[in-house]
Amino acid sequence: MIKNSNIDLDNTYNHWFDSPYYHILYENRDNIEAKKFIKKILKYLQLAKGSKILDAACGKGRHSIEIEKLGYKVLGIDLSKNSIIKAKISENKNLKFLIHDISTPLNLEFDAVFNLFTSFGYYSKKKDQDILLAIEKNLKNGGIGVIDFFNINKVKKNLIKKEIVFKKNIKFKIKRKVYENYVKKSISFTDKNKQYNFNEKVNNLSLKNFKNYLSNTNLEILEFFGDYDLNPFDNIKSPRLIIILKKKSQSNK
Repeated sequence: MIKNSNIDLDNTYNHWFDSPYYHILYENRDNIEAKKFIKKILKYLQLAKGSKILDAACGKGRHSIEIEKLGYKVLGIDLSKNSIIKAKISENKNLKFLIHDISTPLNLEFDAVFNLFTSFGYYSKKKDQDILLAIEKNLKNGGIGVIDFFNINKVKKNLIKKEIVFKKNIKFKIKRKVYENYVKKSISFTDKNKQYNFNEKVNNLSLKNFKNYLSNTNLEILEFFGDYDLNPFDNIKSPRLIIILKKKSQSNK
């Protein structure tokens, strides 16, 4: 039986991601798009049915659920307790969820590890490296990794600096700014006469940055795409940077 990690969230975690308001603001995330992408990426990877797949930073499990439906054994991990509680409603014998830091290896090996929807780059560059090393550790020799990140050049070019979003009678005021090393989104709102202020910060990572990170791992890039239809990556125009990785085989020592 896999147990939840014993993690001090106060020291390691941005509580915005565990807040109910996070899910209110992003309630319109496109499950149809997620389902379409999962079908397309699994068709491309040609993983054998029954393969073990780790969904690292799974949120409420929308991708994990679709992967399992297509005939795979899936474990979804995330630091958000509230997200995992909701994800667990969908558990079955081939689909499990637990609270776990994706930068810490599970001491389990998978045929593939997915890190989707820009669930990377939220901490220090050292933490980014730790996550990639954990992906390596969690993969079998020859196993496949998939990292789905935004295209930082497209983000910079099309940045919406300010906007107001209304969700469930809450007025979310959102500000975005690109700094030298990261993109910051500030979210402020009032609910039940209480003021809230949260931040999201994501490291500015280009394909070159990922290549530099990966040079310190046993992971190699097989291919990279620019959107959920797996079209070629364009450094300026593509909305996404989807990297396909492989763990190079190593002899056991």
